[in-house]
Order: sequence, then structure tokens, then C-alpha cells
Amino acid sequence: MDEQTLQSIAAQLRQPHGEDAVHVGVKMNEGNLHINRYTLEALQAQPGNHILEIGMGNGMFVRELFALQNDIRYTGLDASDVMVHEARLHNETFITNGQAEFQEGHVEDLSFQDHLFDKIFSINTIYFWDDLPAALSEIGRVLKPKGQLFIAVRPKYLMENYPFVRYGFNLFSREDLAALLSANRFSVKEVVEKDEPEHLINGEKIVVATLIVRAEKE
Repeated sequence: MDEQTLQSIAAQLRQPHGEDAVHVGVKMNEGNLHINRYTLEALQAQPGNHILEIGMGNGMFVRELFALQNDIRYTGLDASDVMVHEARLHNETFITNGQAEFQEGHVEDLSFQDHLFDKIFSINTIYFWDDLPAALSEIGRVLKPKGQLFIAVRPKYLMENYPFVRYGFNLFSREDLAALLSANRFSVKEVVEKDEPEHLINGEKIVVATLIVRAEKE
């Protein structure tokens, strides 16, 4: 695969755009099925929780969160206008019922009031946060006291096998993530790493795992 193609893949994963954006969203759902389900289970959403997802893509997994706990409020934020549009289409019923909303925006500049959310989670997006301290400061601002943050990624030792990650990806080991959160006013409560079924890519089986760090606002 040539370098231009690798750069294009990296750019689409960062922010799906253009005529390929909808297809990219579908492919991300396929590849991220298990990491999404593991993270939604780890959230342990409670009745009355207001939950923010940073980087929800096309929102296809929102229904699975509501299936686990229906008595919540959900807000989805994504930097891609195409993904926000798709998420709204896929979740019209939840929007109409006042249970969900979707906004375009960036993690470093959240347009929410202070102390609004009980829980915030993000799956496979921290790789693209350009200013990590600013992003975590904003997350801390909009979390309630003792609110929880869940960051889910592919571990660094696996991500390093993908050639496109050299174009704009920040990679994290479990130690990296724990240290980052601890240095930015979060108390790490749990680190979980779970194997996933192998992915079949271009006829080759790829080992995949989910890494989830759960932290509490100090």
C-alpha cells in the first residue's frame, strides 16, 4: 500500500469526510464492534445518568447503550459533520423522545456547561486529540464531581503493526494512559485489557485487543 493511500486512511479515521465518509463509518462499526460492546458494559450506566460520548461516529451503537439502561440521557459529540448527520438519522426515535442529542465539535473546546455529565467515554479517538492537557481539562470541567471517564483504545503494541498510524496517531500502552490521566487531575480506578476475536484483513488474521482505563475526576 503506497504512502498516499496510508495518509488517506489515517485522515479518514481521524475525521470521516467527503464522499467516502459514510462508508468509512460503516467499516469502523464492523472493526470496532467488540471494543464498543466492552466499553458500554464497562460504563455500568445507572438510571438518571447523563452520559457524553466523544467521537460517536455514525451512532450505530447508541441503541445498544439504551438497551443496557434506558433511563439515561445521552449526548454524542463528533468532529465530523457527516458522522453527526448519520448519527441523527440512526437515532431519530431517541432524539424525538428527548433521550439523545448529537453535536459537532472538538474535545479541546466543549460547548457544555460545567459539571453537566455523570460519565464520559471515548472509543478509539484519543489517538487524534492534538492537545491532550486541554482535552482532559475540558473533560474535567464538564464532568460532575467524582464523575467518571472511560478511555478505550487498541494497545500500543498492537497499533504499531498498522502502517497508517505513523500519520497523526498518538499511541498508548496501559501505563501511558494511566500516567496521562493521573497527571491531569484524574484518579485511575481500573485498567482492563480484553482480547477480541481475530480480525480478518486482506485474508490475514490480525490479533486484536481492547484496553479500557476507568478514571474518576479528582
